[in-house]
Amino acid sequence: MTPTQKAPSDGRTRPHVIALIPARNEAERIAAAVAGLRSQTRAPDQIVVVTNNCTDDNATYEAARATGVGVLDLHDIKGKKAGALNTALDQVLPTLEDHDLVLAQDADTVLAPAFVECAAAAMNRRVSAVGGVFHGEPGGGLLGQLQRMEYQRYARDIARKKDRAVVLSGTATLFRVRVLREIKDARTAGRLGGGTSYYSLASLTEDDEITKAVKTMGYQTMSPAACSVTTEVMTTIPALWNQRLRWQRGALENLRDYGWTKVTAPYFLSQLMMGLGALALTLYLVLVILQLVFFGSLGYSPFWAAIGLIFATERVVSVWRMGWTARLLAGVLVVELAYDLFQQAVYFRALFDLALRREERWVAT
Repeated sequence: MTPTQKAPSDGRTRPHVIALIPARNEAERIAAAVAGLRSQTRAPDQIVVVTNNCTDDNATYEAARATGVGVLDLHDIKGKKAGALNTALDQVLPTLEDHDLVLAQDADTVLAPAFVECAAAAMNRRVSAVGGVFHGEPGGGLLGQLQRMEYQRYARDIARKKDRAVVLSGTATLFRVRVLREIKDARTAGRLGGGTSYYSLASLTEDDEITKAVKTMGYQTMSPAACSVTTEVMTTIPALWNQRLRWQRGALENLRDYGWTKVTAPYFLSQLMMGLGALALTLYLVLVILQLVFFGSLGYSPFWAAIGLIFATERVVSVWRMGWTARLLAGVLVVELAYDLFQQAVYFRALFDLALRREERWVAT
């Protein structure tokens, strides 16, 4: 890889954009990711695929080379995706000015055509990182559909929060170079944990951790609806379990490491509400089972019937834009209830593992 030469700071007004795509054994997907970047209304000035500890006989490397972009081939890198990005950033950032932009994108993700343009436009003195609003790719049967519905509701929640990003999604995030440099300086000085580089090597969820790092440095994060991306869905329950357990365990560990601050307080409260919601649902199901066992039926209550109708209506409305399949699944309730129970099992397992200090593992999905 030959880094782009830095233009004189007094001769360039438009920020330079470099896209980094960390990829491990992604030979079948890398071409689509690169094509999505090339079709941007504001195309990156340089695209670099960062092949990281691949074990596919150079298939990912050759697939990336075939697209004509730069390739940084890394081996024996510690820290998984975070380590690969840190190595790549150390190479490209010396060529950039503080106001330039770096896009970190997953290899299994395709960006909407206006992503870079929209994300760059959202940057200002207070906003220094813009994450993607992710949607699931087609396929995956019922499990894939449930994930797409979950992602749609997440996107709806972000819009309700006036596009404020809860997490700078690892699927795709655009950073201002200045904030990346400040994060590295803060880690080196010991003001932030996780090593001495840009991304934390101590976190299972590097995107969640760097979100908290950006906010701790005093900057805002955004996820405008136009910054949409399409990403992989898990097609088997074991794969989904591993993915979600890593996400949940990583989120909890990041909160443990940061402690209670004005930045982390909303995240602590969110985890608390998640736990209370899980306990409430569990208690409700226990009561339903006891009612059936001892009385043989659930009976009829106008109050609870009305509550159930309101809940079902909200579920349907929240996925209305996805079409009739999603609406019917949401309206039935039972299928999504099973999916919710799965998510809550993940939550309690993550809490249990954290309490017992079981060794965490980063499981590729």
